[in-house]
Amino acid sequence: MTNDWEAVIIGGGAAGLSAAQMLGRSHRRTLVIDGGSPRNRFAAHMHGVLGHDGLDPAALLERGRAEARAYGVEIVTGLVASLSDEGDRLRIELEDGAPAPARAVVIATGVRDDLPDVPGLADGWGRTVLHCPYCHGWEVAGQRLAVLATSPMSVHQIQLVRQLSEDVTAFTAAAEPLGDDVAARLLARGVRVVPAAVRRVRPGEDGLTVVTDDGAERVVAAIFTGGTPVLNLAFAEGLELQRAEMPGAPLAVDMMGKTSHPRIFAAGNVTSPFANVPVSMGAGSMAGAGANAMLTEEDFALAVADRTAQRNAAWEERYAAEDRFWSGRVNASVAAIVAELAPGIALDVGSGEGGDVVWLAERGWRATGVDVSATAVRRAAELAAERGVDARFVVGDGASAVEGEFDLVLASFLHSWESDFPRVQMLRDAAERVAPGGRLLVVSHAATPPWARDLPEHAPVLRMPDEELRLLDLDPADWHAEIVETRRREATAPDGTPSHLDDGILLLRRLA
Repeated sequence: MTNDWEAVIIGGGAAGLSAAQMLGRSHRRTLVIDGGSPRNRFAAHMHGVLGHDGLDPAALLERGRAEARAYGVEIVTGLVASLSDEGDRLRIELEDGAPAPARAVVIATGVRDDLPDVPGLADGWGRTVLHCPYCHGWEVAGQRLAVLATSPMSVHQIQLVRQLSEDVTAFTAAAEPLGDDVAARLLARGVRVVPAAVRRVRPGEDGLTVVTDDGAERVVAAIFTGGTPVLNLAFAEGLELQRAEMPGAPLAVDMMGKTSHPRIFAAGNVTSPFANVPVSMGAGSMAGAGANAMLTEEDFALAVADRTAQRNAAWEERYAAEDRFWSGRVNASVAAIVAELAPGIALDVGSGEGGDVVWLAERGWRATGVDVSATAVRRAAELAAERGVDARFVVGDGASAVEGEFDLVLASFLHSWESDFPRVQMLRDAAERVAPGGRLLVVSHAATPPWARDLPEHAPVLRMPDEELRLLDLDPADWHAEIVETRRREATAPDGTPSHLDDGILLLRRLA
């Protein structure tokens, strides 16, 4: 058995195996841990299951296990001792000490039915002592039937059983007082009401003999009652999963079976104690699909994070390969615009070797620079020390790496050579750091240099300032565009001839 699971399903009943099918079909490495005690194991046949009416529940599970295994699902017999959160993994430990870490878990452990404490009742459970009129009622229809009430809610069960037979006795001690309206309804339908408590149930050749406290005995073919659903979730109690406010306090889940824990899903009677096999199968399918959807979203997020790490590492390698990458001078467009602003607190996103940040600090700004390259950040700090200014530099990926709000957030030539560089999102993150009344200044390459030839096929798109403003999609009620234009800047081509560059300028003020 591997120890590298994407999904572990706790419980191998109809719900658990349905979840396993969905996960297996999605090529997820899936393990089912089956305790071997399905709720309906006492019944020889199940009904109300489309296409499987009358099938032995054990046969359904055998078929389900074979189908799940065909999709690569592994199934083991065992009980889970503990389930705990380890961040990006859940740790499952079996009672024999074997670990089974997984990225997602589906709890499908079902419930246990605690029957009323009446001697002889449990002996006929699933055969002559029944619970669900839909599951077992047809087989005893027209016979002498009884209902042993367990609470006032049992009146509903009495009414359903009356639909099956004209000869129904209701033992109502646990439902008393019935109330005049309920008593009238039962009387009108010919239901015999016995308020005396049931002392014991005794099987015999003629059926079940129900003995009450008053000494009376009544023989019936079958007796319906309601067991108290008991959930065994001790293994997960440390996770404090949210419960639903209903009998049995089942796990609360959404339509896809997700619990209050983002990595844990649940299905079957553990979420709906009164659900039959088809409902449990459907819920299991949804929970399996929900777990797969969560894993899929995480796979893409992890891929983006890995791609980001690769890109950042490439920038670090690029800086480390040269003694100095940039000139150390402030960009002319930045200087021209910021010179008109009153000094305050500033953040430079993608600050490189610190030329713009140091220039800001020299003019009274409390300036911070953030860059993905540790080498660039070290050189920026050295430049600030050489120039005798107090500036702060942080290694990080964008504005989200720095806390607080700023009077000026600068993104000067925040470009990269990859076609998937998330420039627009980084600019949106930068905008979120602007304090009310502050400004976002974006200086960009609005066009490729005139001397550039043979650009890579997947070169990033260079956009005009008005296009970038539309892509930022900032609320016009919160932002005012002060400058949206392209400025020509004199430059020297690599061959030494005079040329120019087009700088895109966006200066946006956040309204108070």
